[in-house]
Amino acid sequence: MKFENIRNLREDNDKTQKEVAAYLNIKQTTYSKYELGKINVPIDVFIKLADYYTVSIDYLVGRGKK
Repeated sequence: MKFENIRNLREDNDKTQKEVAAYLNIKQTTYSKYELGKINVPIDVFIKLADYYTVSIDYLVGRGKK
């Protein structure tokens, strides 16, 4: 599953993959794979991203509103 909302939020907030990856304490290449849907996003990463962008996890996975 490709998570376009993760990429869109990052771009809307003028963040680079490297910046978000640093916040998550992961490699940029790993974060890129999350955005592309090449690897599954762990729930703890969803929680951190939801907190980072102040949105719901449902929104991140395309199931609801911000």
